[in-house]
Amino acid sequence: MQSFEIENDIQQLLKWFEKNARSLPWREQRTPYKIWVSEIMLQQTRVEAVRGYFERFMKALPSISDLAVVSEDELLKLWEGLGYYNRVRNMQRAACVVCEQYQGELPADYQTLLKLPGIGSYTAGAIASQAFDIPEPAVDGNVLRVLARIDGDDRDIADLSVKKEIEERLRHVMQTVLPDRRAGDFNQALMELGAIVCVPNGVPKCEQCPMQYRCRAYKEDSWSLLPVKTPKKPRVIEDKTVLIIVNDREVLIRKRDSKGLLAGMYEFPNTEGCLDEKTVLDYVAGLGLMSLRIEPLPGAKHIFTHREWHMKAYRIHIADETEADRLMKNMQFVNRQQIETTYAVPSAFSIFTKYVSI
Repeated sequence: MQSFEIENDIQQLLKWFEKNARSLPWREQRTPYKIWVSEIMLQQTRVEAVRGYFERFMKALPSISDLAVVSEDELLKLWEGLGYYNRVRNMQRAACVVCEQYQGELPADYQTLLKLPGIGSYTAGAIASQAFDIPEPAVDGNVLRVLARIDGDDRDIADLSVKKEIEERLRHVMQTVLPDRRAGDFNQALMELGAIVCVPNGVPKCEQCPMQYRCRAYKEDSWSLLPVKTPKKPRVIEDKTVLIIVNDREVLIRKRDSKGLLAGMYEFPNTEGCLDEKTVLDYVAGLGLMSLRIEPLPGAKHIFTHREWHMKAYRIHIADETEADRLMKNMQFVNRQQIETTYAVPSAFSIFTKYVSI
């Protein structure tokens, strides 16, 4: 962008980053694998929330070869709470390719990184620049917001052609003006600026910004109008009834289908619509279970990208000696403690795990 085509501007940005960069576990040792894992985790998730997940993941799977061979259940349990589970499945697919074709090491080539499952232009640019000092841009929402405000750019950042043009302009700057061995710092500096100064929600901290003297949004007081982004379509509202079916030792869970929303995850049995107690008890009886009592539980709401679940819930206590001869194949009783330690329950249902204990 024109704001960064002057060498002095780049130097100001890099100096700011050197003084203000947050201390993050994946920055302590910039290995390609750690950078990859952190960048996938950071998509749609706040930095502070990712710290614990990152450290737990790296402890359990310290290498790409470990990621390639871990069981899906363990992998999803490690990812539990981060959402967007296809991302970690794609990571495992990519890890298998890396082990088969690149001796277990991520390739130091931007175009080759792009060919790996689940790695797009942003992630490839982040890995290439931070791990290998390859001058390739990593353009995310933070970067788009920062540049739109600095340049007073009122184009729609949701338009892929706009993002592609911005990537090309940054690539030119990085390959012609940027000092050697600063590609990773440059990309991180732009992202950091958007994360802690030119923030997505609330008033930007313009007095702390090294680009204030260049920023049109600051000069014209138009930051609240930028960036321009097409509003998302309204979410589809879906009503569901969630059933926490327990006996003295166990709880009933169900594994979701291998395709579609929350594929392969474990959930508590649930049905469409808002069911009354009688209908719920009939449903439980239909599974071959003997209900002893039923308790209404507080409801909950869960928001996905394109849909929103409004969930009504019940806890149903059943007899221990029940013969569950009509349970579906994807249902099973598990020890209540295993919900915490073994089975990956997505956030949509994890709010109800506190009701598993009697």
